[in-house]
Amino acid sequence: MTAPVALVVDPDDPTPPYEQLRRQVRDLVGGGVLRPGDRLPPLRQLAGDLGLAVGTVARAYRELEADGLLTSRRGGGTRVSAEARALPATERLRRLDALATGFVAAARAGGAGDEDVLAATRAALGLSAPRRP
Repeated sequence: MTAPVALVVDPDDPTPPYEQLRRQVRDLVGGGVLRPGDRLPPLRQLAGDLGLAVGTVARAYRELEADGLLTSRRGGGTRVSAEARALPATERLRRLDALATGFVAAARAGGAGDEDVLAATRAALGLSAPRRP
């Protein structure tokens, strides 16, 4: 990728790895982190970095290409499509609100109080050190 962006696959997530990758790239494009013309890692490199089969990464890239978000050319690599656009700010904020709501609900279901949720959020943002029990 032009700008270094970390793609990760969670082996404990029941979502198939190709779908995890597809969603991450889609979200990076929608959030404006990846812009038209940005280059993604070659299939073999990303597969090796993530410990996945090349076919798994290829499937994610193929589906993103079918969605119009990526273009691939032999010898030219895989890039974000010229037609790919970031989501409008209102949609990005709506998605952020949904993520925050889900995080708070999961944290509360795990027994966390409001102060714990806020402390974890601050630590995740790098605004404070993680709290230790």
